[in-house]
Amino acid sequence: MFDYTVSTNKGIEEAVESLEASLKEEQFGVLWTFDIKDKLQEKGLDFNKEYKVLEVCNPKEAQRVLSENQMAGYFLPCKMVVYDDEGTTKIGMPKPTALISMVNDDTIESLAKDIEERLIVCMDKSV
Repeated sequence: MFDYTVSTNKGIEEAVESLEASLKEEQFGVLWTFDIKDKLQEKGLDFNKEYKVLEVCNPKEAQRVLSENQMAGYFLPCKMVVYDDEGTTKIGMPKPTALISMVNDDTIESLAKDIEERLIVCMDKSV
């Protein structure tokens, strides 16, 4: 699977807040949050599902990965989503290891694995 996704009984906003707090503990910050529902409705499109995209970064890790291979920048910052799936809140992300495998560089694959494991811990703490 290219993704890691968990379900929670929390509402969207509570799940986002919980995720942000867990990320902060691992020195990851949320650069920005994109509210897809609001943006599509703003553009006059009918979309009523809650769907938030968080752009997440740990500057130290970004510097480390980019120093090894600049192509890794194609996958930065990490993307995480919080959305409603038929009444259940889900928190998910594309796995950094799945994305970085396209670069074919063993060194950054090991870095991506470390980052992925840390982000999974953050997600699991947020449910």
